[in-house]
Amino acid sequence: MAETNMIAPDFGDAPLFQARLMPHRSLSTRGFAFLMGGVFLIWLTVGALFLKMGAWPVFGFFGLDVLAIYLAFRLNYRAARVREEVRLSRTSLDIRKVPASGRPEEHSLNPFWTRFRVSRHDEIGITGMAVEMQGQSVSLGSFLNPDDRESFATAFGRALAKAKGR
Repeated sequence: MAETNMIAPDFGDAPLFQARLMPHRSLSTRGFAFLMGGVFLIWLTVGALFLKMGAWPVFGFFGLDVLAIYLAFRLNYRAARVREEVRLSRTSLDIRKVPASGRPEEHSLNPFWTRFRVSRHDEIGITGMAVEMQGQSVSLGSFLNPDDRESFATAFGRALAKAKGR
């Protein structure tokens, strides 16, 4: 999910473009609680039937499946903490990348010397975006869906051209 904010003042170091890029997650925390509650109830019901039939190992192995589903969702939510913040003014391009671990990586570039590279595939659309300057390359939005990549690339490309005075 990309949040963009276009601002158009022509003075000082005011931002021309700001965006916070975050991966989209369709299941909310409340939805996750309902899902896990449903899975847990199914496990108890089916597991009780197998226990009643004397197949007690099935109860335990089915419980491992429930645990695996829970862990997979927790890892997915941890990965969703990734974000990138892009701020462009006439004098600087600041990119802050925060991975799931939480240790930010910051890049400060001169917009006049940067090039915005977009890689496209005929069927998929944008497959990669990066800002390049003097051998340094900073990738952007690798976790975005194709529509968000397209809208970000359009908005950021226009803002970068405006910052360069084109």
